[in-house]
Amino acid sequence: MATTTARTYTIDKSHSEAIFQVRHLVTKVRGRFSDFEGTIQLDEASPEASSVAFTIQATSIDTNEPDRDKHLRSEDFFAVEQFKAITFKSKRISKTGAETFDVTGDLTIRGVTKEITLPVTHLGKAKDPWGNDKVGFETEVTINRKDFGLQWNAPLETGGFLVGDEVKVSLSVQAAGQ
Repeated sequence: MATTTARTYTIDKSHSEAIFQVRHLVTKVRGRFSDFEGTIQLDEASPEASSVAFTIQATSIDTNEPDRDKHLRSEDFFAVEQFKAITFKSKRISKTGAETFDVTGDLTIRGVTKEITLPVTHLGKAKDPWGNDKVGFETEVTINRKDFGLQWNAPLETGGFLVGDEVKVSLSVQAAGQ
């Protein structure tokens, strides 16, 4: 029987962030999700044997504009009454550099699941002042919102549409060893 050297790390929400930006008319709107959780099974000796699972509560969307946030929670976008969570579950991890990895897995938004690859950078490992092991990771990826059923838009009289299809998603995660 093979032994594993994987250790479980739990995402520390107070030292992590899930943010996004999307084009709106001529500028970009930025927002964040404030409620999320996840675990990382980290095998430092064999990173390819590691895994990650991440859940974002769609209702926690915050663009600093209550009316827009209400619209984003509606059937036009995230339909949070029916689809409460956005999830990612890794399927495979490939080392691409000294501290970089491609983490491929299933992203589910609004009940639609697509396989995506996140380019992940390992930011390091340290002990906090209380002796707890911490690890840090970050990723940034651009997804097409329409691939996940977020179809709503408004045509502009000058041509084009009000909201861009491409959404840049950035995750910065600090996780605590269990």
